[in-house]
Amino acid sequence: MKPVIVLVRPQLGENIGKAARAMLNFGLTELRLVSPRDGWPNPSAGPAAAGADIVLEGAQVFETLAEAVADCAHVYATTVRKRGVTKPVLTPEQAAQEVHAHTNARSALVFGPERSGLETEDVALARAIITVPINPEFASLNLAQAVILCAYEWSKNVGLAQPPVEEILPPAPQEELEGMIGHFEALLEPRDYFFPEKRAAVTRLTLRNLLTKPAWNHLEVRTMRGILSAMGRTPGQAPQPRPKPQPKPENPPESD
Repeated sequence: MKPVIVLVRPQLGENIGKAARAMLNFGLTELRLVSPRDGWPNPSAGPAAAGADIVLEGAQVFETLAEAVADCAHVYATTVRKRGVTKPVLTPEQAAQEVHAHTNARSALVFGPERSGLETEDVALARAIITVPINPEFASLNLAQAVILCAYEWSKNVGLAQPPVEEILPPAPQEELEGMIGHFEALLEPRDYFFPEKRAAVTRLTLRNLLTKPAWNHLEVRTMRGILSAMGRTPGQAPQPRPKPQPKPENPPESD
């Protein structure tokens, strides 16, 4: 069951919008607001949400945190400090694993105001505390960053669709590689690249090893052949169209 995201006394509409954007990136849509400072709805939230309108439109507003999490059996308070409350302390990853294990009960992830975070009374309502391992010399996360950390950890076990992987083309056939190597040699020969003659065989072998090492695909071979053709033309000379391959003649029928 998807967790509910609860923002307690959020101060800026922009931050509510950014938190909604972070939620929807990882498949979370239920947002609850506790006494937002500037009221709700907030005109600054929409632009900051960058299209996460479904989250903002469904957001519910409550007067107290207790009311906001009344239907949740598992409440997690996010804070960088324990604030004197003795409760289990979890990383976002550990909390996400617990949320996934609670298949028949609702869970809430609670985030405090931007400036001060959750108060001790807020943390007291939670069953456990989520604390991000962070640089102790600069323990400063904004609201959306905190939400996205927890949302991402939750999403890792739900199989969200990944961006399509770029198609990897197979290596070019040897015939195309031979054509490219021959093209190189044809351009280098009149420029005395294989001079002196006694070193020509070794130089050709080195060139072949160099050109066969990258495992070119056919598009890369065609691109390189195009470069070589351009380099071989006299400046100002128009490129010549490549000859079309002639179809192979069919075998004549056998005579009686």
